[in-house]
Amino acid sequence: MTTPLSASRVARATDAATPPARPEVTLSADEARRIALRAQGLLGARDQRAGVRGVLRSLGAVQLDTISVLARSHELVPYARLGAVGRDAVEAAYWTERHSFEYWSHAACILPVEEWPHFAFRRRAYRDRPQWHHDLPAGVYEKVIAQLRAEGPLTATELGGAKNGGEWWDWSATKIAVERALMYGEVVCTERRGWKRVYDLAERAIPGDLLHDDLPDAECLRRLVAQAGAAMGVATRADLADYHRVRNEQVDAVIASTGLTPVEVKGWDKPAWADPAALAAESAGRRERHRTTLLSPFDSLVWDRPRTQRIFDFTHRLEAYVPRPKRIHGYFAMPLLTGGKLVGRVDPAREGTTLVARQLSLRGAKDVAPMARALREAAEWVGCDAVRIERVSHPDLVAPLTAALA
Repeated sequence: MTTPLSASRVARATDAATPPARPEVTLSADEARRIALRAQGLLGARDQRAGVRGVLRSLGAVQLDTISVLARSHELVPYARLGAVGRDAVEAAYWTERHSFEYWSHAACILPVEEWPHFAFRRRAYRDRPQWHHDLPAGVYEKVIAQLRAEGPLTATELGGAKNGGEWWDWSATKIAVERALMYGEVVCTERRGWKRVYDLAERAIPGDLLHDDLPDAECLRRLVAQAGAAMGVATRADLADYHRVRNEQVDAVIASTGLTPVEVKGWDKPAWADPAALAAESAGRRERHRTTLLSPFDSLVWDRPRTQRIFDFTHRLEAYVPRPKRIHGYFAMPLLTGGKLVGRVDPAREGTTLVARQLSLRGAKDVAPMARALREAAEWVGCDAVRIERVSHPDLVAPLTAALA
């Protein structure tokens, strides 16, 4: 059984396409890396006034995931950029006052509410393929809509039950109906409550001036490709396609109208495009503060493995779904960002008020201090008062790490 997203997902776009316009700018690999970090809010001054909502707007999408080790991924994303913002404040910033909605983008993502009109192309595509491997008894869809209209926001359980009692995807008819309504855009997920989706009618959840599917597919795609380019700073065709999971030919059709600048990046073997504002910020040459932090494996800086390898020379893989004996870095290995580079990773756990580094990997001794700092800050953020190290890739680093954490 496949999820709605993976059923609609095509293979990751390649970079083989109609030749782009001649590059207008040539960037070094270091310049491209700084541009990417700055665009992602991980280089330069923190925008504390804009807060979590500012992070969401600038990224355009924050991925959701069920795994909660240190914290859930959608909490870790603003933490990495803003520091120890309260976890309750993170949830409130996302879900109150109709500032966001959940929908299928790179995966299941929190999206800024102003992007609702630009996902009309995807809602239309879902309506053109109505079954999604699930049969639905007559009248159930209409009953779910009527119940939401009468009773207000509800979870699938409150609508009558999410499961039939079988395997993982053995959804009840009610769950199938409300998920179909969500894909079509008649229903919106307005928050997560105990990790359950809370559904409401789009007419109540989306501001009236945004509640429309008037934009043609080309304009939706133009906006989303341009937004992806701004969020990444500099990107290949495949990068642009992967950000909101559109097709490579859809990128080709709109790239010339996005306002992105064709560039060449030394060491990249594919054409690329950059956001003009990102190019201007890089050319200003200001000294800027690098963030030292742990990143969620689902952070948009690293969620695309080929891009992460190309920019940071860092192999990133989520091993949560890899059999335990075959894991190298651990169940939920979080990359360490410091000095604008990815220099290691840690697989964390929590035991009471102790943060446990189950598996810790570093390049060498110079990365001990930033890892210790990142671990201490993360522990304090989630209410832990101690850090314990279990395994380290280089045993000779155990003593200095322990001393740095003391």
